[in-house]
This record gives sequence, C-alpha cells and structure tokens, in this order.
Amino acid sequence: MKIGYYHTPTDPILRTGVTVDNVDIFDLTSVGIHSPADALEQGDIVDRILHLTKRSSMRIPVANVLMGPPVNDQEIWAAGVTYLRSKTARMEESDFSASAYDRVYDAERPEIFFKALGWKTSGPGRPVGIRHDARWSVPEPELVLVYNRRGDHVGYTIGNDMSSRDIEGENLLYLPQAKTYSASCAIGPWIRVGVEEAEARSWGIRMEILRDGRQVFAGGTQVSQIKRSFSELSRWLHCCQKFPTGSMLLTGTGIVPPNEFTLQAGDRVVIEIDGIGRLENPVAVV
Repeated sequence: MKIGYYHTPTDPILRTGVTVDNVDIFDLTSVGIHSPADALEQGDIVDRILHLTKRSSMRIPVANVLMGPPVNDQEIWAAGVTYLRSKTARMEESDFSASAYDRVYDAERPEIFFKALGWKTSGPGRPVGIRHDARWSVPEPELVLVYNRRGDHVGYTIGNDMSSRDIEGENLLYLPQAKTYSASCAIGPWIRVGVEEAEARSWGIRMEILRDGRQVFAGGTQVSQIKRSFSELSRWLHCCQKFPTGSMLLTGTGIVPPNEFTLQAGDRVVIEIDGIGRLENPVAVV
C-alpha cells in the first residue's frame, strides 16, 4: 500500500490518495484524511486505510494524476556514512578530515544531521538545486524512513540528498552549507506502508543521470548494504528530540558518481527503489 499527495492536470489542489494495486488511486481527502501524515497517525494503518478506501467516492487511474511530495511540515534529517562506499567517497573528497568519516563508520553513534523542512522539499518533477558557489555537486539517492508524531516507524519513501562535495570536503564545519540550501532535498512520490525491515532490505536502489537525453551516469546498490539497523537509526534520531508533526530520515547513499563528475543545470536525476517507485527531478542552479 502506498500513500501520497496527488493532483490532476486540471486541478492543482493537492489531495491525499492511496493505491493498493498501482493502477488506481482512492481519494482519502473525501473521507477526512487531509494529508499523508494524517493517514500515518491512524491506529492499524493498513487495516484502517483499507476500510477508508471502501468509503471513498473517488477512484482515479494512477496514470492520470501528478504527484506532489508526500510531506507537510515534518522535519527531514539524514544519516551519513552508513554504506562502505559512502565512507570511501567522503574520505576521498576531504583534504583534512578523512579520518573522521573512517571513525564514524565504526562508531556506536552515527552521523545524523538536519536536512530540510517538509515545505522546502521538491516533489516529483520539481527542480533540485546545485549551489552557484559550488564546483562539485552530486545527487545522493537514499531510502527514507518515515515516522509519525509518536516516533513510530510507519513507512518508507525515496529521497535525493543533494550535496556540494567540494564545500564539504574543504572543511567538515561547512557540512550544513554543503547539505542544506534551497531545493537541496527531493522526496516522493509515495510513502510505502505495511512493510517490515527484512522486506525493505531486499530492495534495490538505482539511479541514472541524463544530460540532453543521454545517460551520463548510472549506478545501483542494495538496501541490505546499509550497515546500521533501522531501529538503531531511529533510536539515535529520536534521542533527546521530539517531532510533534512527524519526521523523515534519509538513510545514506551507496551510489556515488566518479570524482570527475559534477551535475549541470538541465540534467535529470532519476531514482528508483523497489517497492516504492520512481523519483525524477530536473537540476537547476540556485
């Protein structure tokens, strides 16, 4: 089951919908669920949503709608150095701080940092940004853990953690500038619910980057390559913190373009995760 925001080509107002078969969307706004976050606060989410679909008076083919980011005002955070490939890449980019990435990969406490607010994220088809003062910009395709306001892990979605590798590599203290800026995060299109960690760890993650319609990079990895358990990441995210509107956590990337590659305005980033779907965004300079 997948939950998200959608609108039609003739009506720009976002409505909450759910698909069970990837063919049709059942509208939930008409039965009092006004956001994906509302749906995730229900008791037994899957059973409750299935019950609501029987009351829905609107059913629309998925192919006939456009998707928005499935977030409102949730905070979005990110975990870093959770894949061995990510650790290697970040050590390569850093002149002064390579050992910090090596140490945090094996440490009890993970790297967790603030990424974006929900209302600042890009949804499917909306631009993701590269900083105009950066020389080396890359996308980072990531599985995203979704939490409700009680801190329950209730679903998964797709995220793109845009990064300025040259800025971060110059000095670790520049990490917030390398990671958090306008259009630095894309989320969507769906939140997948009713899936246990063991199933999610069987999913593959793939990314391709298109330039003038031609593929200039492609790569893949497996969710199983994430070193830390989801419960471990959840525990550290919620340690000494509360999220009254819920939260999302990007879980790190295992797909890293070669060091000589950098994004350009007009590129398109396409990320696919088994069990969730496809997130595609054009690239723009901010």
